[in-house]
Amino acid sequence: MATPHDGNPVNSRVHLQEVAAVTEPTNPAAYTAVGAQTGAHRRPAARLRRLLSAEIAIIIVSLVCAAMLALPARTINAAFINDVLIFIDGAHRIALGQVPNRDFHTALGPLVFYIPAAGYFLSGNFGAAIPLGMAIVLVAFIPAMIRVLVSRLGPPLAAALAIFLILILAAPINLGSSIWYPSFAMFYNRIGWVALGLLLVMYLAPQSQSRHNDIADALAAAFLLLVSFYTKMTYGLAGTGLILIILSDRQQRRWGVATLLLTGLAMVVIEYFWRGTAQHIEDLRAAARVSGGHDVGSILKNLRENLSDLTVFAAVAWLAVWRSRSLRDLLFCGFCAGAGVALINQNAHSWGIITLYCGATVLAQKTARLQPGNLGTPAGRVARAAGALPLVVILFLLPPIVHHSAAVALHTALAAEKAGQSLGLPRFDDLREVDPPGGEPDFIRRYLDDIVSGGALLQSLPIPAERVFVLDFANPFSAGLGIRPPAGDTAWLHWNRNINEKSYIPPDVLFADVKIVMVPKTGINSLPLQELYGPFLSANFDVVRKTSEWTIYEWRPGKGPK
Repeated sequence: MATPHDGNPVNSRVHLQEVAAVTEPTNPAAYTAVGAQTGAHRRPAARLRRLLSAEIAIIIVSLVCAAMLALPARTINAAFINDVLIFIDGAHRIALGQVPNRDFHTALGPLVFYIPAAGYFLSGNFGAAIPLGMAIVLVAFIPAMIRVLVSRLGPPLAAALAIFLILILAAPINLGSSIWYPSFAMFYNRIGWVALGLLLVMYLAPQSQSRHNDIADALAAAFLLLVSFYTKMTYGLAGTGLILIILSDRQQRRWGVATLLLTGLAMVVIEYFWRGTAQHIEDLRAAARVSGGHDVGSILKNLRENLSDLTVFAAVAWLAVWRSRSLRDLLFCGFCAGAGVALINQNAHSWGIITLYCGATVLAQKTARLQPGNLGTPAGRVARAAGALPLVVILFLLPPIVHHSAAVALHTALAAEKAGQSLGLPRFDDLREVDPPGGEPDFIRRYLDDIVSGGALLQSLPIPAERVFVLDFANPFSAGLGIRPPAGDTAWLHWNRNINEKSYIPPDVLFADVKIVMVPKTGINSLPLQELYGPFLSANFDVVRKTSEWTIYEWRPGKGPK
C-alpha cells in the first residue's frame, strides 16, 4: 500500500478498502493480527511508563538512600556534636529500659530517641544507631508518600516532590548547612518538615474518589500526624491545623474526620503503654517558658535568609489564586507561609521553609487542572502563564535536590573510608568527627578533648562508675563507657533554650538518682549551670578527683544510700 512517504501517489479508495477489510468483523484473523501487532508495540511503552512512574521513583530513591545511610554503619560528624550525643545517650537509656519523660526529662517527642534506639538494637553499634534509624524512617515513609503524592499529583510533579522530600529525610546535614558540615543533629526537624509537607499535598482532592481512597487517605494522614506529634509537638499542631482547613472541603471531609478520630484513638493506645504524656507536656511548658518567645529581629532574619524562596512562592501563589479565585486557596497560601515562618523560628536552622516548596507544588497542580479559557483575553494570558507553573516548581525543587544528594553521597563516602577520629570512648569507635573546612573551632576541639580525658578519669576512679551525670549540655559517658545512667535527670541542658535561672529542674529532683557528677572546667554551657546547681553539689557531694579539665563529685555517704 502506497503512503505519502514512498514517493508514489496515494490511492485513497484502495487505502479505505484495505482498512475496511482488516476491520471487517467477517475477517477475524486479520483483525487479530493487527491487534496483536498494536499490543506488541504498546507493551514496551507500558513497561517503560511503569519503570518511570512516580511509585517506582519513590521506592527506588528511598531504598537507595536508606542503603547509603545504613550500609557503612558509621556516623560522620563535623558540626553540633553535642546535639548528636543527646540521641546516642537516649538510645543507650532505652536499651537499658528507660522510657522518655518517665525516666528522664525531654521536651522532644519519644520517637526522637526510639529512632536511634531501633538502629542501635539492630546493629549493636552506636555509630550505626542514627544512620540506620533514619534508614528505617525512609522505608516507613514509603507507603504514605506513594499514597499521598501519586493520588494527587501528576507523575512529573509527584516524582520531583518525592525525591525532594526523600533527600531531606536522608541528608545528614542541618537544613541550610554546607555539605562539608555533615551532622545528624536535629534530625527530628527534617522528619517534621517532611510529614507536614506531605499533609500539605493532601489539601488537593485525590484524582479518583472511592471509599477505599478515603480509608487510605485517613491511614496515611494519621501516620503523618502521629509521627509529627511524637517527634516534635509543634509539627503535630501545625498538621492538625491543616486538617481543620481541609475539613472545609466537603469532598474530603470524610477522611479528614476519620484522620482526627484515628489519631486520637492511637494516642490513647500509645499513652496506655507510654504513660508519659503528662510529663511530656510539663517538659514542653518548661522549655516554652525559657525559649518560647522570639523577638522581631529573629523573624526578620529568617525572612531575609529565605527571601528568594518566599518570592518564588509568592509569584506561584498569585498566579494560582488569580486562576482559582478561591478564598480557600488564599487561606492555604497564608498557612504555608505563616506556619512555615513560625516553625523555622522555633528551629536552629536558618534556611528551609519546606512548606513553601510543598505549597507551591500543590498550587501548580491545582492550577494545571483548571480549564485554560480564552487565551486571547488578559485572563487567558494569565492562564497561559499559570500553565507553566509545574515546570517552574520542578526548577524550584532542583537546587535543594542537588544539594542534599551531594550531602548523602559525601557522608556515605566518608563513612565507608572510616574518615576522621573517634570520640575516644570505648563504644564510640564508629562515631567519628571530621574537620570541616577551616578546621574545628577551638572550643569544639577542647570539648572533644575533654570527652577523652573525662572518660579516662572515670575509668581510673577507685569506685564503680555508674549513674554519672554531666553538668553540661549532654552526657557522653553513660553510652560511651556502657554504664548505667541515672533516672529522673534530663536528656540535655541548654542554657536559655530549656533551662535558665528562673525555670529549671529542682536540684533534689535532678540529682535524686545521681551517684557521680562530672563538672567540666568550660564545656558548652557549664559555667551558668555551676552557678545554678553549685551550692547543692557542695552541700551533698564530695570532690573525689580534680584536674585542669574536670572536677568529679561523689554522693556524700552521710546523705543516705544511693
